[in-house]
Amino acid sequence: MGRVTEHPLIPRVRAALHTVEDPEIRRPITELGMVDQIVATEDGAITVRVLLTVSGCPMRSEINTRVENAVSQVEGVTGVTVELGVMSDEQRQAMRQMLRGGKPDKVIPFAQPGNLTKVIGVASGKGGVGKSSVTVNLAVALAKMGRSVGVLDADIYGHSVPDLLGLGEARPTLVEDMIMPVPALDGLKVISVGMLKPSRDQVVAWRGPILDRALTQLLSDVFWGDLDYLILDLPPGTGDVAMSLGQKIPGSEVLVVTTPQQAASDVAERAGTMAHIMEQRVIGVVENMSWLEHTCPNCDEVHRLELFGAGGGELVAEALTDRVGYSVEQLAQIPFDEALLAGGDRGTPIVDSAPDHPAARALTQLAQDIASRKPSLVGQRLNLMT
Repeated sequence: MGRVTEHPLIPRVRAALHTVEDPEIRRPITELGMVDQIVATEDGAITVRVLLTVSGCPMRSEINTRVENAVSQVEGVTGVTVELGVMSDEQRQAMRQMLRGGKPDKVIPFAQPGNLTKVIGVASGKGGVGKSSVTVNLAVALAKMGRSVGVLDADIYGHSVPDLLGLGEARPTLVEDMIMPVPALDGLKVISVGMLKPSRDQVVAWRGPILDRALTQLLSDVFWGDLDYLILDLPPGTGDVAMSLGQKIPGSEVLVVTTPQQAASDVAERAGTMAHIMEQRVIGVVENMSWLEHTCPNCDEVHRLELFGAGGGELVAEALTDRVGYSVEQLAQIPFDEALLAGGDRGTPIVDSAPDHPAARALTQLAQDIASRKPSLVGQRLNLMT
């Protein structure tokens, strides 16, 4: 029997498909075993059968478009047809094993020796200080600098990150019992408790042990991939989630957000103190809503109106420096900006929608300062074996 000769276009098509990434997993679809079949006719028409991880995959149209675009650019291809199928249970299990790298389930990758992801919890003493807005804009600014960034909305009762990023009703895809984070602006990977509820209006009424298990699931069952930064939007105050983070990821750090007034700075200090008790390094303080820039109609000069007082961020930084035994600086002052509020309502972070606004510049500078920090063992827990 003679040898069947492969159509000369097929190797080139296969190479083109290797450049197509799954939008959620961000790995080539060829590497994930999603390319089931490639058929070429004599006149150069190509049919590609792609296996989705699950039926009803929310990214099916995006995957279809990416495959069509990649294959249509191969010289000699006269037409492209994409057929979408669904992986079998065995194929999904094989993909999960490949993504896990042979590691056992229920392992928090960020707590493993040698992990290079910088985990930063954004904390505040009280609600209403703009902690979630700072979290989202910091994450987007880091992503715009070319960093790989994940955002975990761990604010169990006030999970606002999906709305701030314009994700609406987006839901994560489940591959077996592994959760794929939802892709967002500039390649962000996002998971929120709000995405896992049956409906948006359902009330989350969790306490102690259940909260602890939920955080473990969000850290271990989500396929985060290789991240430079994982930014966590923590609940305000000093409750169970803040304590669990310090226990589960000993090398995590904390950024404290406050506003200028005395009442906010007093409780913000407690959030930083809790981080210190859990042996996390406090990397700095962000003062939000520091002032409003107003153009005077009489003299046309720009004046700063300190709507909520002044000095709260510096007070928190000084108090934490005394408390933790190393220098804690005020890293940024974010001015009150209507575009920041409007961007949050629309789901368009200000660092992306209005990068020249004062608040956007301050948030971008904050991201640059954090990205340029040199590693330090000061204030960190050392896992030493005796």
